[in-house]
Amino acid sequence: MKRRGFVLLALLFLASGCQKKPVELYTIGLFQIIDAPTLNETRRGFIQALTDAGLQDGENIKLVIRNAMGDVTEAQRIAQEFAKPQVHMIVALSTQCLQAALMAAPKIPVIFTSVANPHLLGVGRTAENHLPNVTGVASTGPIKQILVFIKETLPRTRRIGTLWTPSELNSEYYLQVAREGAAELGLEVIAVPVANVNEVLFSAQMLLNKNIDCLFPISDNTINASFESIGRLAEENGIPLFGGSPLFNRLGACAAMGWDFYEMGYRTGQIAIRVKNGESPARIPIQYMSNIKLHLNLAAARKQGVQFAPDIIRRADDVIEVGLLSDRERRGE
Repeated sequence: MKRRGFVLLALLFLASGCQKKPVELYTIGLFQIIDAPTLNETRRGFIQALTDAGLQDGENIKLVIRNAMGDVTEAQRIAQEFAKPQVHMIVALSTQCLQAALMAAPKIPVIFTSVANPHLLGVGRTAENHLPNVTGVASTGPIKQILVFIKETLPRTRRIGTLWTPSELNSEYYLQVAREGAAELGLEVIAVPVANVNEVLFSAQMLLNKNIDCLFPISDNTINASFESIGRLAEENGIPLFGGSPLFNRLGACAAMGWDFYEMGYRTGQIAIRVKNGESPARIPIQYMSNIKLHLNLAAARKQGVQFAPDIIRRADDVIEVGLLSDRERRGE
C-alpha cells in the first residue's frame, strides 16, 4: 500500500509539472491625455493597424487603454502604472503623455503620436538621432499654410483671433509659429489663454470682443476637446472659424486644414508592430506627416459670411454641407 501511494503521488507530481504554463501576451499600454476627436481618431487608426496585421487584444496581444481625462497628474500615474508592472511597450498619444512616459519608463520602448514637436521634450536632435527607446510620428501642424489659406479666403483679414493653452508645451510652440507666420503675411494674432476645457467657451467669447476678423484656435488637446462649442459660437456670431484638423469641418469650422489623424495613428501602429517584432526603436527614424488635407463646410461658411472661390472648392479634399445639431436635436426632441 505504501509503495502504491508513493507511485500515485509521483504520477500526480509529474502530471502537474507537465501542465503548460500560461503564455504571457505581449502587452501594449496605450494612453491619451483627454477625450479629443483628434486623439480618438489617432487611437482608432492605431488599433486598426494592429488588427490588419493579425494582432487582436486578448488573443495574441494584450492592449491596455487609459485616458487621463485632461489631468496631467493622472497621466503621470498611468505612465507609472504601465512601468510597474512592466508592459512591453508604451504608446503615448499627446505631448503630455509622452512627457509622462519618458519620466516613468526610460528603458521600455515608447512609441509616440499626436506630438507637435517631440524635440522640445529632449527626444532627440533629428529624426534619426533620438533616444534609443523612443520613436513615433510627430504631428507638427501646417500652421503657416493655414494662415496663407485664411488670407487667400479672406483677403481683408488683418486680426486673427486664437485660443491657446499655456499648460501645454505643444500649444505654446504652435502659438509662437502662428505669430511668426502671421507677421510674415502682415497679419496680427490676438491670443486669449485657456486654463481647461471648462474655460474654452468663455475665453472664445472674450476673444470676440477684441475686434478680430476670424477665429483660428490653436490645435491643442484642451481646445480640440471643446472645438464644437467654438463652432456654435462662430455660427451664432457670424464670424469665420478655421480649424487645424480636417475633423473640424464637421464641428463648426467653415474650413479645416491639416493631417488625417486616423492615418497618423495607422502609421504609428505600423511602427509599433515593427518594435513588437524585435526591431529596436533606435533604428526607426521619427516620422512626420506631409499630406495636408483641406476640408470645407459650405453650410458653416454661409452662416459665417464666407464664400469660397470656385478654385478653392475644386482643390478641396472634402466638401460638405452639414450644420451643427441643436441641443434639442441632440436630445432627440
